[in-house]
Amino acid sequence: MIDIHCHILPGVDDGAGTVEDSIKMAKKAVDEGITTIIATPHHNAHYQNNRLKIENDVEDLNDVFRQEGINLEIIPGQEPRINAELLGQLENQEILTLCNQNKYVHIELPSNHIPNYTQSLLYELQLQGITPIVVHPERNVEIIENPDVLFDLVNEGVLTQVTSSSLIGNFGKNIQRFSHQLISHNLTHFIASDAHNVSSRAFHLRGAYEQVEKEFSVKMRYQLQENPILLVNGETIMTHPPEPIKKKKFLGIF
Repeated sequence: MIDIHCHILPGVDDGAGTVEDSIKMAKKAVDEGITTIIATPHHNAHYQNNRLKIENDVEDLNDVFRQEGINLEIIPGQEPRINAELLGQLENQEILTLCNQNKYVHIELPSNHIPNYTQSLLYELQLQGITPIVVHPERNVEIIENPDVLFDLVNEGVLTQVTSSSLIGNFGKNIQRFSHQLISHNLTHFIASDAHNVSSRAFHLRGAYEQVEKEFSVKMRYQLQENPILLVNGETIMTHPPEPIKKKKFLGIF
């Protein structure tokens, strides 16, 4: 398995605090069957992790894992928070595309709303040949309240990634239910761990894929497991036409 979203780099954000923490995470990942991780440290107002720093830290961590005999490959990535200057930051090479391929980039939205420039910015990224991947949309309050916002983005070519812990219910039943809706309506394309440690924010990637197979189908599990491989190889992601999530009636009215 490939995990495209993980905070395994030590001492750079709210993920692994030390190299020892990174080693613990790596061993747990290998136990789950993960062979490759895209390291995606936060890049926002609180954590400044630019392209060069991430690339150097990834190289150092791979050296540590080789010395420890841990069969896990770390690839450079980033989790930039959306902001009005993001296109300029990308041009200045402050923003790091996934696997350094200039094809895909993670985009983190604020937890409680969607900035009014989001649609135009994500469209501009696509005009530059870069496909944005909105991470953990199932935890965004505005998207939960109005899923049509996400439908419009996906309908325009944006990809999304749900978190494994959301799918298995670690963020609560409502977020679990909504995550399943995103899958059933073709509104997400990846599952990733967003792991920060081995306890409160662990991987749970195998469990999430098993749940997808149980709730949906082996075919759906295969597609969601295959897409990270396609991403790392710089190939086109498998998608299906998105469907809007219809709001349930309340007392007979919408």
